[in-house]
Amino acid sequence: MFKWIRILLLAAILTACSGRVGPTTATPSLAPIPTSTLPNPQVVTTRVPDVKAATADFLKAWQADEYEKMYNMLTRASKDAVTLKDFTARYRDWAINISLQKLDFEVTSTLVNPSSAQAAYSVNYDTALVGAFTREMIMNLALENGAWKVRWEDGMIMPELRGGNKVVLDYKIPARGNIYDRGGEPLAAMAEAVSLGIIPGQIEEEKEGELLQILSRLTGRTIDAIRSLYKDAGANWYIAIGEASLNEVQAMYGNLTSFPGLVIGNFKARYYYGGGIAPQTVGYVLSIPKETLEDYRRAGYRGDEKVGMSGVEKWGEKYLMGKRGVSMYIVNAQGQIVTRLSQTEAESAQSIYTTIDRNLQIEAQKALLGFTGAAVVIERDTGRVLAMVSSPGFDQNLFEPTNKNSVILNQVLNDGTSRLMNRAAQGGGYPLGSAFKIITLAAALESGVYKPETTYNCGHTFTELPGITLYDWTYEKEKPPSGKLNLLEGLMRSCNPWFWHIGLELFQTGRTTAISEMARGFGLGSATGIQQIAEEAGNMPDPKNEGDAVNLAIGQGTMLVTPLQVASFTAAVGNGGTLYRPQVVDKITNLDGAAVYTFKPEVRNKLPISEENLKLVQKAMGLVTSDPRGTAYYVFTGLSVPVYGKTGTAQNPFGKPHAWFTGYTDAKRADKPDIAIAVIAENAGEGSEIAAPIFRRIVEVYYTGKPAKLYPWEAGKFNVTRTPTPKGMPSATPTPSK
Repeated sequence: MFKWIRILLLAAILTACSGRVGPTTATPSLAPIPTSTLPNPQVVTTRVPDVKAATADFLKAWQADEYEKMYNMLTRASKDAVTLKDFTARYRDWAINISLQKLDFEVTSTLVNPSSAQAAYSVNYDTALVGAFTREMIMNLALENGAWKVRWEDGMIMPELRGGNKVVLDYKIPARGNIYDRGGEPLAAMAEAVSLGIIPGQIEEEKEGELLQILSRLTGRTIDAIRSLYKDAGANWYIAIGEASLNEVQAMYGNLTSFPGLVIGNFKARYYYGGGIAPQTVGYVLSIPKETLEDYRRAGYRGDEKVGMSGVEKWGEKYLMGKRGVSMYIVNAQGQIVTRLSQTEAESAQSIYTTIDRNLQIEAQKALLGFTGAAVVIERDTGRVLAMVSSPGFDQNLFEPTNKNSVILNQVLNDGTSRLMNRAAQGGGYPLGSAFKIITLAAALESGVYKPETTYNCGHTFTELPGITLYDWTYEKEKPPSGKLNLLEGLMRSCNPWFWHIGLELFQTGRTTAISEMARGFGLGSATGIQQIAEEAGNMPDPKNEGDAVNLAIGQGTMLVTPLQVASFTAAVGNGGTLYRPQVVDKITNLDGAAVYTFKPEVRNKLPISEENLKLVQKAMGLVTSDPRGTAYYVFTGLSVPVYGKTGTAQNPFGKPHAWFTGYTDAKRADKPDIAIAVIAENAGEGSEIAAPIFRRIVEVYYTGKPAKLYPWEAGKFNVTRTPTPKGMPSATPTPSK
């Protein structure tokens, strides 16, 4: 009995020392616990659990969004009053509505009786929309089965919610920011646009030519490409041609309406210029997917916006979205506003200027028309990405449901070509083939085993692996063997036996990882760190046996690279050994045009090769294009720009070889920084016959603004092929292959 009296006296003292309950921002005091809750004086509780720990456990579960765990901490009476489903919905809906990012708490004081307790606590809410704010609250607890349980009521979420009140937000959403090329030409913007399509059976024959010319000018498609879209179509089919901005169409609107069979539809949305300029790099927007809606809502989105799903659109979401303005209201169960809690003003979105050169990108895309493959153009001495092509591409405007041409979206995406994948940086990578010999040459020179003057007799066959005969490309192409070659000439002629010999000898003399380590030093087997687009690391294995070593020396086996990696290390070879981090963003500006971010070259690493040996590698790459015996000599005749490069023909189990060419320019022009380019055409044949001409075309466009030399497979006009699938150079052309 005396022990019980002491407990009552202690409770009275604690109560007397506490203050009155103040405003929601003040520290609340603990009210006296009603005596009706006291136990029978004959029942003595010998050990009361820690109420502060129980309170903290409940609040920790709240921090982690573990609503079922919180619900299990409620008293039986509280559970009878609210179901788990409603309890969870109450917390989740509130967190979504206020855009809760995280919350922190502090248990400030407790008052304990044998079977009842109170805890005072403060909660700091950190939100995306209105910043941080704090509330002070009281938690009542009851002792059930030897554990403290929470007597829950909805004011424990936030005092203003007591009685079934809810939080309601009124948003002000700024327009999404624009994406530009490096010179300020728009690539993506919020704009009024026009869909263009035709119904073939309604076209008047005498007006067809003029109609196609106008559509070609508006959409960027060639006349032949447009004609091919409806050549075999039904007379009454709707054939989607492309889109143009309303401004582009208005100038000739009166003329357009005079063409029977032309269907024009207006829409206002995120508009992508040129029918898809670097679409895998720029990216696209979509409505927020249902499965991620809650995450976006808690990040401050209203939920009905379009958001970036890939490329720069995704990477730059935080800049392009702007800051939403919002008024936060408390509304009662009848829908009436009780009070306005806070208000923030909207802030305009920022714009992103990419490093992409719009004209170069468009022409590089045309240069790869008809091929599946990729091309990457990088400023040799900075890491700026001037063009990134993944072919075939796609029109991002097709993702807009209000665009009439979106009816063909599924047809485009399900044509088996994986158009959304950025082949320049994704897809798992490719074997590099003979272009890898640049790295093998570097490893040979650095090993000390080989000197520039070391020679090897390059015949048709390689028989240094017991019981195995391997054949040079000259044998397969029925050309004379290359004969005696020094080390640099071995690269010039792309002599397979020479490089097989290097791989085997280095392995046999204990230098088993010399080539693979050099490759990793060149950046292969790891991501470039480009950031603005998704990329994959590829694969750079160490050889496990002599066969692996021989294969790796010519870029075959299980090694895999991305064109972005190849362009990056090629640039490093050309600039003196510096590996820069490739970048796609030149600057980010606010509404006033002031830059909040500006591109700066970022050094990633240095090539693990001496200055003397690097110059020898450069010299060998120069021979590939300048010596009449070089594998790409005839491709580059007449080109005034000095080019250093390497052809590659990579065998793969899925048909014809992949055609590679990688190289850099050394024009030393103040107005045109030198560039490095990597080109791959999947299953297209020889690197010298396919990839090297594509490389040349890109160089021509970069330095002169337009193509100059026709491809062997073009039918007398640029970007018009003789056959759907290029077949390579005519057999009469005296061009060495590889």
